[in-house]
Order: sequence, then structure tokens, then C-alpha cells
Amino acid sequence: MPQFRYTAKDSTGKVVTGVLTCNDRAAAIHQVEGQKFVPIKIEALTTSPASSNAKPVESSPATTRSLSGGSTQKLPHTQLHLFTEQLAHLLSAGMTLDEALGILVKRLKHPRLGPLSQSLHQALVDGRSLSQAMRDFPRIFTPLYVNMVSAGEASGALAEILRRLVIHLADVKALRDRVTQALVYPALLVVAGLGLIIIFMTVMVPQLTSFFTQTGQALPPATRALLKVNYLITHFWWVAVIAVGSLVGLFKIFTRTREGRRAWDMFVWKLPVFSSLIRYRFFAQFARTLGTLIENGVTLLRALELLEEIAGNEYIRVKMLDVRRAVVDGATLSVALGEQNIFPELFIDMMSVGEQSGRFGDTMQIIADIYERELDTQVKTVSALIPPMILLAIAAVVGLVVYGILSAVFGLTSGLRTRGH
Repeated sequence: MPQFRYTAKDSTGKVVTGVLTCNDRAAAIHQVEGQKFVPIKIEALTTSPASSNAKPVESSPATTRSLSGGSTQKLPHTQLHLFTEQLAHLLSAGMTLDEALGILVKRLKHPRLGPLSQSLHQALVDGRSLSQAMRDFPRIFTPLYVNMVSAGEASGALAEILRRLVIHLADVKALRDRVTQALVYPALLVVAGLGLIIIFMTVMVPQLTSFFTQTGQALPPATRALLKVNYLITHFWWVAVIAVGSLVGLFKIFTRTREGRRAWDMFVWKLPVFSSLIRYRFFAQFARTLGTLIENGVTLLRALELLEEIAGNEYIRVKMLDVRRAVVDGATLSVALGEQNIFPELFIDMMSVGEQSGRFGDTMQIIADIYERELDTQVKTVSALIPPMILLAIAAVVGLVVYGILSAVFGLTSGLRTRGH
């Protein structure tokens, strides 16, 4: 019967080699994974080796990084999704991690994906685990991503973990895109409205009012106010630029402090109407990510630690710290979250049912589905509400400008009629 020499990683990240006797290479991979090892390389032996006992080999800390500036490089979300999806497909097809990364080095043509694959492949050759190599690229692989890969290596189900990561990345992108799309049209309206107002005040108003002043007719109050506004815009625009720049600078200084950031994030979290998009997006992403982590063997405390940064909100991060402390002290997660008053009662009640039923991961995925639907509803509501508000504001400003001009026109025609009589 054929024999195969294997090189794999154990749960501690050490390289283990050994020899197996089995029918074919696929069976050898299956046996290695059955020992809770992550296969790196499987080779057919032409001669019988002297010993078939596996022995651990100390990993080498050195690694050659093919992607220059790995710690500062970033990767577009779509490219990270592609990399994860391709690696998951290759591992699911029965390839070892070493072979899969070797193929990705040749297959991926993106200027960063190829070198990234080469760097990870070289790290495996140097005796490091995939999750350890990914930690060299913190701006590409988030702590959540790395910890899920580490859980997959420890459980021997790396391919399955990567498939779930693909779904998770797609869900996160879909959530982000829905919120972004809700704000694109209003932003375009604001830009168009400001442009229209600036053209009115700096081009049309001076031309019309200069004609009125030449007639010697006394201008009505509305027209004089319009001329003063025009004078301020054309002669003192730099004051507005300095004021805006100063306010932006003060805001940045204020929000760089932890207390300032927390105060601003609390204001954003409680802002009427628009905060609903932020909150529902957080609820859905929190539930989806927590369920995925728990289903893949990450402990609850470690999952909560990873979820502290998911909102990108200092106010919520502090709340999540209190939640983790309460769980450490023995409280259930649903009780700990309920005490913070940041999650809806429905969310807490469903989580409590999941804890009691023993199907916590599945329940969190159901909760995520519910709040993604709620997010879609909120996106549609806000998308329908903002444009009319912006149009009303633009119409009000333009109406004031037109009123100022028409007041002068009516005053001029009245003066002409009086002179005629």
C-alpha cells in the first residue's frame, strides 16, 4: 500500500511530520485532519522510511515578507473577500494549505494579493501557522478574522471556517453598502443645492441689483438685505473658511480625547432619525459576528473582546467593557446586555431564549436576519425622508433670493408709474 509523508501544524502551531500508509493522497489528508492537524504538505514516498513516528519540529520565528510594508498595507474589501473565497475553495477541494497558497501566488494577479499570498506561503515554510503569519498584516486581517482562522487551525476545520468567513465578509459589505446608498442621493442634493445658491448669490444677484441701483430708485429692505449678504460672501468669504477650519480643528482636538470621543459618539448614537441607521447596523453586525464566532469555537469572553471595536463607537465600546466584566462575574450575556440599555428588548429576549435552548449561535443568526430587515426598512424611510427636507431648505433659500429681486422689480415699476402720472 502507498505511503505518504506529511507535514502539518498541531493546535499549538508547531510543525509535525510523519508517514501514513493509506490508499491514496485524499485518504492521507483525511487522516491528518482526523488527528486535529492542519496539513501543509503531503508527499508520496517511493521507498519505505526508517521510521513512521511523527515528531515535532520547532518552528522558526523568521519569515521573509514578500509584501513590502506589510504592517501598513491595506487591501480593498472585495480583494480580501476574493482571497478568502479562493483559499476556501482550494482547501475544500482537498489541497493542503501549502499547495493552496502556492496556487494563489500564481493565480491572483492583483498587485497586492500575489505578494500577500507569497508572504503567507513563506511563513508556512518557515514553520509558522497561517494565523500567526496573518498577524503581520493587521491592516488587512482584522483580529476577528485572525482569531477565526486560529480556531479553524485548532479544530482541523480551516476550510469550513474560511467558507463562513466568506459569508461574513459578504454580509458586512452588504450592510455597509445599504447604509452608504441611503446617504449618496441626499449628499448629491446638498452639493447641488449649495452650488445653486452660490451661483445665485455671486452671479445673478449682482447683475440684477446693479441695474436697480442705476435707476436711483430706493431699494426695498429685502433687496438691501440680499445685497449685504452678497457683499459678505464676495468680500469676506475667507472669514467663513477660517471659521470652518477652526471649528474642524477644535472638533478633532476634542474628539482625540477619550472623554470627548465618548461624548460625541453618545450624541451620534442618540441622534433622532439618523441614528437608527447606525443602531440597526450595529445590532445586525453584532449578532451575526457573535453567532459566527461562537459557532466556530471561539469562547464567549474572547468573542466579546473582539466585538468591542465592531461599532467603531467609543460610547458603545465602554458599554461592552462593562458587559464583559459582568459576564466574567457570572452573569449571562443577555442579562449583562440588558443592564446597559443599548439593545432593544426583542434582541435581549431572543438572546435569552437562545442561551436557554442551547442553540445560541443559530439564534444570533436569526436575530441578525431580523435586524438586517429592520435596517432595510430604516434605509428606505431615511432615503425617502431626507430628499424632501433638503429640497425644502433649498427652495426656501432660493425663494428668499427671488423675493428680494422681485421686491426691487415691483418697486421699480411702481416708481415708473408714479413718474408717468
